[in-house]
Amino acid sequence: MSDPREMIIENGESVPTRLPIPTEKQARRTQKRVLPKLLRVASHIPFARDAAAAYFCTMDPATPRRAKLILMGALGYFVLPTDAIPDVLAGLGFADDATVLATALGLVGLQVKPAHRLAADRLLGLKQETDRNVRS
Repeated sequence: MSDPREMIIENGESVPTRLPIPTEKQARRTQKRVLPKLLRVASHIPFARDAAAAYFCTMDPATPRRAKLILMGALGYFVLPTDAIPDVLAGLGFADDATVLATALGLVGLQVKPAHRLAADRLLGLKQETDRNVRS
């Protein structure tokens, strides 16, 4: 599979993919919106560290393109002003965002390195791990 937008292989046959793949323009827009929204709602969502680590992973030149696209799609959904469950609903508002991010991390979570998590901790002001154990 050369381009995830073109085909997926299913039982040895090629079928067109139905997954939305972010364009470069959408990726840039998402990058601009992720950190402000994340910092605004971080104290209200339990997955803030994962979202921040995913963001830093997308910014890492060493991260494979496929992983960047998947994570950027999940982060794009996080910043979407209208989604399946509106974020303003107390208790449930971020459940769909968490599910989308968890799915993305399930697919490419090995690409999120300790350095990305450390950067997320620093951004969110969380207790940091020892820097000497973290490699880029």
